[in-house]
Amino acid sequence: MSVYYEKDKFKLYYGDCISIMNKLDEKSVDLIFADPPYFLSNGGITCKAGKMVSVYKGDWDKSMGLEGDYKFTLKWLKACRRILNDNGAIWISGTLHNIYKIGFALEKLKFDIINDIIWFKPNAPPNLSCKYFTHSHETILWARKSIKSKHKFKYELLKNWDVSNDKINNQGKQMRDIWAIPFTPKSEKINGGHPTQKPVELLKRIISSNSGEGDLILDPFNGSGTTGLVAFLLKRKYIGIDIEKKFLDITKKRLRLASRHEKEKKEVKE
Repeated sequence: MSVYYEKDKFKLYYGDCISIMNKLDEKSVDLIFADPPYFLSNGGITCKAGKMVSVYKGDWDKSMGLEGDYKFTLKWLKACRRILNDNGAIWISGTLHNIYKIGFALEKLKFDIINDIIWFKPNAPPNLSCKYFTHSHETILWARKSIKSKHKFKYELLKNWDVSNDKINNQGKQMRDIWAIPFTPKSEKINGGHPTQKPVELLKRIISSNSGEGDLILDPFNGSGTTGLVAFLLKRKYIGIDIEKKFLDITKKRLRLASRHEKEKKEVKE
């Protein structure tokens, strides 16, 4: 197993996430965020920029049938469980197409589900078929390794959370489990993007709430690297895995740009 890219405490691996995770040290990871295939690329349609387009994200997103999809889900979650430390936690995003299989698999493997977060998308595209309610959210399951795990939770930080992170506007209220966050903006795709790329704000909330500086964050489905970018900005260590080099290369570009910006900010302060 060779590292595709490494800088300081940031590592990217190219290849199958299950086989790579099976080679990592047991109980070595503090927090996992996973954005697995939703199994949507099966000939359907969606709306993009006001136009009807095919829902095809890649062969990796094709369904293998009920049993095949569940078997795959159980397999990668087993690999995650082995490398997660005893007080570690995992966050997994999904839609109705895969989230119920994931929830069942988590309970099968003795994870303890803490919350299901609703990521509400205020700018969700319209439903062109007009035959059902417009899809405007994703579900994110948050689970700890076991019911005995002492998971981290930055309660006070979240009570005073603000999207811009430069002022307090939550009025000291508890953060609820419905998060209104728009789709990933174009500004976060200037180095290239991924068809299921998550917005930086979403990962900031997740990583900030459930980890501390120096913790090791892992994303088995790295994509264009939003998890890694946020881990870097929040001074965490990171491991990302992906089966497509083009997305790992986008991640490298995003990290270099973020590193340059952080260096410039530091110089201004000095």
